[in-house]
Amino acid sequence: MGTAAKRQPLYDQLVDILREKIENELEPGDMLPSERELSVDYGLSRTTVRLALRELENLGLVRKQHGKGTFVTDKTTQSTDLSHFYSFTEHMSKLGRDPQTIILEFREVVTEKYLASHMGVQPGEKVFKLKRLRMADGVPLMVERAYLPMRLFSTLKRPMLEHKSLYDIIENEYHVKIRVAEEEFFASIARPSDAHLLDIPDNAPVLDLVRTTYSMGNDIVEYTLGVARADQFKYKVYHRRAL
Repeated sequence: MGTAAKRQPLYDQLVDILREKIENELEPGDMLPSERELSVDYGLSRTTVRLALRELENLGLVRKQHGKGTFVTDKTTQSTDLSHFYSFTEHMSKLGRDPQTIILEFREVVTEKYLASHMGVQPGEKVFKLKRLRMADGVPLMVERAYLPMRLFSTLKRPMLEHKSLYDIIENEYHVKIRVAEEEFFASIARPSDAHLLDIPDNAPVLDLVRTTYSMGNDIVEYTLGVARADQFKYKVYHRRAL
């Protein structure tokens, strides 16, 4: 390490060095040297190296695969445009990726005041809670907690959700036509339970998403809270100047 940056934390200096290599010398999919190799090459402790690699992972520049190593991410092909994010399955398929969904939880819950107010129902009304892990090409991308009013989908069963997309079921099985889905998102950090499912470090940057889906009759048919990996999604906005 050079003396010019002696006031900069050692792991921060290593982050800068590796970041420059990633941006100028390495290709997406290239494997970084192991912690031991980096420790020897730069004369740093394994703890310092581990902190630097974790910072690079938080920045979305690398991805750690347990038992294999640390690899440079391909942000151009792995990013997903949130501006047209409607059906996960359809969107991933259009991108040429293989979508997978793991149902983690499906049960009835009784709404408390907060959830009831966001679903347009009375507190105490029963809704279905559907918790899913959304993946593409084997990479975990998002944890979703969706809530659906039981009064509209009383016969909904878990096996139905394992073989069809939720929107297909809503429109084709229950003949509820979707009018619009409003979605907002904001930057956050991963809670331990979500970080574990998404295979990212605790407190890694994520996007919290809130989606409210309305039918043609203006009923709320879905209220979803999602947590998406920040290194796998991007947001694109088109501004059109009025003529």
